Amino acid sequence: MQTEQTLSPKQQAIAPIAAFAATGQMAQLQTALGQGLDAGLTVSDCKEILVQLYAYAGFPRSLNALNALMAVLEQRTARGIEDAQGIESEPVPEGEALLAAGTANQTRLVGAPVKGPLFDFAPQVDRYLKTHLFGDIFARSNLDWQSRELATVAALAAMSGLEAQLLSHVKVSLNVGLSVPQLRQFFAVLAAQGSPEAAQRAQAALRKAGHE
Repeated sequence: MQTEQTLSPKQQAIAPIAAFAATGQMAQLQTALGQGLDAGLTVSDCKEILVQLYAYAGFPRSLNALNALMAVLEQRTARGIEDAQGIESEPVPEGEALLAAGTANQTRLVGAPVKGPLFDFAPQVDRYLKTHLFGDIFARSNLDWQSRELATVAALAAMSGLEAQLLSHVKVSLNVGLSVPQLRQFFAVLAAQGSPEAAQRAQAALRKAGHE
Protein backbone atom coordinates (compact mmCIF):
# COMPACT_ATOMS: atom_id res chain seq x y z
CA MET A 1 0.00 0.00 0.00
CA GLN A 2 1.24 3.47 -0.90
CA THR A 3 1.75 5.94 1.94
CA GLU A 4 3.30 9.37 2.22
CA GLN A 5 6.56 7.54 2.90
CA THR A 6 6.45 5.12 -0.03
CA LEU A 7 5.66 5.06 -3.74
CA SER A 8 3.28 2.66 -5.41
CA PRO A 9 4.78 -0.08 -7.62
CA LYS A 10 3.52 1.83 -10.67
CA GLN A 11 5.28 5.01 -9.56
CA GLN A 12 8.50 3.12 -8.89
CA ALA A 13 8.34 1.58 -12.36
CA ILE A 14 8.53 5.03 -13.93
CA ALA A 15 12.15 5.47 -12.81
CA PRO A 16 13.93 3.05 -15.17
CA ILE A 17 11.47 3.68 -18.02
CA ALA A 18 12.16 7.41 -18.08
CA ALA A 19 15.90 7.07 -17.44
CA PHE A 20 16.52 4.50 -20.18
CA ALA A 21 14.29 6.34 -22.64
CA ALA A 22 16.20 9.58 -22.04
CA THR A 23 19.58 7.92 -22.58
CA GLY A 24 18.51 5.77 -25.53
CA GLN A 25 19.22 2.40 -23.91
CA MET A 26 16.62 0.45 -25.84
CA ALA A 27 17.24 -3.07 -24.56
CA GLN A 28 17.05 -1.91 -20.96
CA LEU A 29 14.01 0.22 -21.80
CA GLN A 30 12.13 -2.75 -23.21
CA THR A 31 12.79 -4.69 -20.02
CA ALA A 32 11.69 -1.72 -17.90
CA LEU A 33 8.51 -1.28 -19.94
CA GLY A 34 7.60 -4.92 -19.47
CA GLN A 35 8.17 -4.62 -15.75
CA GLY A 36 6.13 -1.43 -15.64
CA LEU A 37 3.19 -3.05 -17.41
CA ASP A 38 3.44 -5.98 -15.00
CA ALA A 39 3.38 -3.47 -12.12
CA GLY A 40 0.09 -2.02 -13.33
CA LEU A 41 1.02 0.81 -15.70
CA THR A 42 -1.46 0.98 -18.55
CA VAL A 43 -0.55 1.30 -22.21
CA SER A 44 -1.79 4.89 -22.04
CA ASP A 45 0.45 5.58 -19.02
CA CYS A 46 3.50 4.30 -20.86
CA LYS A 47 2.71 6.18 -24.05
CA GLU A 48 2.13 9.41 -22.15
CA ILE A 49 5.42 9.11 -20.24
CA LEU A 50 7.37 8.51 -23.45
CA VAL A 51 5.62 11.26 -25.38
CA GLN A 52 6.20 13.79 -22.60
CA LEU A 53 9.90 12.98 -22.48
CA TYR A 54 10.44 14.50 -25.92
CA ALA A 55 10.19 17.89 -24.19
CA TYR A 56 13.25 17.01 -22.11
CA ALA A 57 15.24 14.49 -24.15
CA GLY A 58 14.21 15.39 -27.71
CA PHE A 59 12.03 13.87 -30.40
CA PRO A 60 14.56 11.20 -31.51
CA ARG A 61 14.74 9.63 -28.03
CA SER A 62 10.97 9.82 -27.63
CA LEU A 63 10.25 8.29 -31.04
CA ASN A 64 12.73 5.47 -30.46
CA ALA A 65 11.20 4.82 -27.04
CA LEU A 66 7.69 4.66 -28.49
CA ASN A 67 8.92 2.15 -31.08
CA ALA A 68 10.35 0.11 -28.21
CA LEU A 69 6.96 0.19 -26.47
CA MET A 70 5.24 -1.00 -29.63
CA ALA A 71 7.67 -3.91 -29.84
CA VAL A 72 7.10 -4.82 -26.19
CA LEU A 73 3.33 -4.78 -26.64
CA GLU A 74 3.57 -6.98 -29.73
CA GLN A 75 5.70 -9.48 -27.83
CA ARG A 76 3.31 -9.50 -24.90
CA THR A 77 0.29 -9.94 -27.15
CA ALA A 78 2.00 -12.88 -28.82
CA ARG A 79 2.43 -14.43 -25.37
CA GLY A 80 -1.26 -13.98 -24.62
CA ILE A 81 -0.88 -10.98 -22.29
CA GLU A 82 -3.66 -8.41 -22.58
CA ASP A 83 -2.46 -5.16 -21.07
CA ALA A 84 -4.97 -2.58 -19.86
CA GLN A 85 -5.25 0.24 -22.36
CA GLY A 86 -6.00 2.95 -19.81
CA ILE A 87 -7.79 6.22 -20.44
CA GLU A 88 -7.35 8.90 -23.06
CA SER A 89 -6.92 12.56 -22.21
CA GLU A 90 -9.77 15.01 -22.26
CA PRO A 91 -9.34 17.75 -24.90
CA VAL A 92 -6.96 20.54 -23.91
CA PRO A 93 -7.75 24.25 -24.44
CA GLU A 94 -6.76 26.01 -27.63
CA GLY A 95 -5.53 29.46 -28.61
CA GLU A 96 -5.27 32.07 -25.88
CA ALA A 97 -7.11 29.74 -23.51
CA LEU A 98 -4.18 27.34 -23.85
CA LEU A 99 -1.73 30.09 -22.90
CA ALA A 100 -3.86 30.94 -19.85
CA ALA A 101 -4.15 27.29 -18.80
CA GLY A 102 -0.42 26.69 -19.28
CA THR A 103 0.48 29.79 -17.32
CA ALA A 104 -1.77 28.70 -14.47
CA ASN A 105 -0.35 25.17 -14.53
CA GLN A 106 3.22 26.45 -14.50
CA THR A 107 2.46 28.74 -11.56
CA ARG A 108 0.85 25.91 -9.59
CA LEU A 109 3.69 23.50 -10.31
CA VAL A 110 6.50 25.91 -9.49
CA GLY A 111 4.66 27.61 -6.65
CA ALA A 112 4.94 31.15 -8.01
CA PRO A 113 4.80 32.99 -11.35
CA VAL A 114 7.89 32.22 -13.43
CA LYS A 115 9.88 35.27 -14.51
CA GLY A 116 13.50 36.11 -15.14
CA PRO A 117 16.06 37.69 -17.45
CA LEU A 118 16.24 34.59 -19.65
CA PHE A 119 12.57 34.93 -20.52
CA ASP A 120 12.97 38.66 -21.13
CA PHE A 121 15.89 37.85 -23.44
CA ALA A 122 14.00 35.10 -25.32
CA PRO A 123 10.26 35.69 -24.78
CA GLN A 124 9.35 33.09 -27.39
CA VAL A 125 10.79 30.38 -25.12
CA ASP A 126 8.61 31.63 -22.29
CA ARG A 127 5.54 31.37 -24.53
CA TYR A 128 6.52 27.87 -25.75
CA LEU A 129 6.92 26.69 -22.16
CA LYS A 130 3.57 28.10 -21.13
CA THR A 131 1.52 27.07 -24.16
CA HIS A 132 3.15 23.79 -25.04
CA LEU A 133 4.94 22.18 -22.10
CA PHE A 134 2.62 23.38 -19.35
CA GLY A 135 -0.38 23.71 -21.65
CA ASP A 136 -0.47 21.01 -24.32
CA ILE A 137 1.37 18.44 -22.17
CA PHE A 138 0.64 19.15 -18.51
CA ALA A 139 -3.00 19.93 -19.27
CA ARG A 140 -3.52 16.38 -20.50
CA SER A 141 -5.62 14.52 -17.98
CA ASN A 142 -4.58 10.91 -18.53
CA LEU A 143 -1.44 11.05 -16.37
CA ASP A 144 -1.29 12.75 -12.97
CA TRP A 145 1.25 15.45 -12.20
CA GLN A 146 3.14 13.35 -9.67
CA SER A 147 3.79 10.70 -12.32
CA ARG A 148 4.79 13.35 -14.85
CA GLU A 149 7.27 14.85 -12.41
CA LEU A 150 8.74 11.48 -11.49
CA ALA A 151 9.31 10.80 -15.19
CA THR A 152 10.84 14.24 -15.66
CA VAL A 153 13.18 13.90 -12.68
CA ALA A 154 14.36 10.45 -13.78
CA ALA A 155 15.02 11.65 -17.33
CA LEU A 156 16.87 14.80 -16.28
CA ALA A 157 18.91 12.88 -13.72
CA ALA A 158 19.90 10.32 -16.35
CA MET A 159 21.40 13.01 -18.59
CA SER A 160 24.49 14.96 -17.58
CA GLY A 161 24.77 18.73 -17.49
CA LEU A 162 21.15 19.42 -16.52
CA GLU A 163 21.61 20.06 -12.83
CA ALA A 164 19.70 23.37 -12.82
CA GLN A 165 16.66 21.83 -14.49
CA LEU A 166 16.88 18.75 -12.29
CA LEU A 167 16.90 20.91 -9.17
CA SER A 168 13.86 22.81 -10.42
CA HIS A 169 11.90 19.63 -11.01
CA VAL A 170 12.88 18.09 -7.69
CA LYS A 171 11.33 21.19 -6.12
CA VAL A 172 8.25 20.85 -8.34
CA SER A 173 7.94 17.20 -7.28
CA LEU A 174 7.69 18.35 -3.69
CA ASN A 175 5.17 21.03 -4.71
CA VAL A 176 2.86 18.43 -6.28
CA GLY A 177 2.76 16.38 -3.09
CA LEU A 178 5.59 13.89 -3.32
CA SER A 179 7.41 13.56 0.00
CA VAL A 180 11.14 13.53 0.65
CA PRO A 181 11.03 9.82 1.64
CA GLN A 182 9.18 9.02 -1.58
CA LEU A 183 11.79 10.84 -3.66
CA ARG A 184 14.59 9.05 -1.83
CA GLN A 185 12.86 5.75 -2.56
CA PHE A 186 12.56 6.76 -6.22
CA PHE A 187 16.28 7.54 -6.38
CA ALA A 188 17.07 4.19 -4.78
CA VAL A 189 15.02 2.49 -7.51
CA LEU A 190 17.02 4.39 -10.12
CA ALA A 191 20.26 3.13 -8.59
CA ALA A 192 19.03 -0.45 -8.25
CA GLN A 193 17.65 -0.56 -11.78
CA GLY A 194 20.94 0.36 -13.42
CA SER A 195 21.23 4.16 -13.20
CA PRO A 196 23.47 4.82 -10.18
CA GLU A 197 24.87 8.04 -11.66
CA ALA A 198 21.35 9.32 -12.21
CA ALA A 199 20.50 8.49 -8.61
CA GLN A 200 23.56 10.38 -7.38
CA ARG A 201 22.61 13.47 -9.40
CA ALA A 202 19.05 13.32 -8.10
CA GLN A 203 20.19 12.91 -4.51
CA ALA A 204 22.53 15.90 -4.93
CA ALA A 205 19.60 17.97 -6.23
CA LEU A 206 17.48 16.99 -3.24
CA ARG A 207 20.28 18.07 -0.89
CA LYS A 208 20.60 21.35 -2.76
CA ALA A 209 16.86 21.83 -2.31
CA GLY A 210 17.49 21.76 1.43
CA HIS A 211 16.82 18.12 2.31
CA GLU A 212 19.87 16.27 3.63
